[in-house]
Amino acid sequence: MHNDTHSLAVGYLLWIFGFLGSHRFYFGRPISGTIYFFTLGLFFIGWIIDLFLMPMLEDKAERRFQGGEYNYTIAWVLLTFLGFFGIHRFYQGKIGTGLLYLFTLGLFGVGVIYDYWTLNDQLSQRNSERLSYV
Repeated sequence: MHNDTHSLAVGYLLWIFGFLGSHRFYFGRPISGTIYFFTLGLFFIGWIIDLFLMPMLEDKAERRFQGGEYNYTIAWVLLTFLGFFGIHRFYQGKIGTGLLYLFTLGLFGVGVIYDYWTLNDQLSQRNSERLSYV
């Protein structure tokens, strides 16, 4: 089954800043995203290669993560631009940790980094939980 969880267009937009690993985090590849962040996209070579690998990255993300009520693109935009305020956690219905992030600036940034590593898995789990209630 093929989910519609991640947008190829968004992946390409993030690729513009891909030398910082943003598209890799979005498609659920936090290890290579971190490597790209610290090596400027493997010295720009990996970044250029990813221009051609983008459809494969999207396909693998859509096979791996559960689609459903919570939209991955919305959650990633909220994390990227408002993560220190916990807005992406409020979006997922995680009010307690949303408030914690709001009053601690994303647990002093550490929580935001954690969420960059785990947001796709968090959303997939929330979507699976919602499907099991239906």
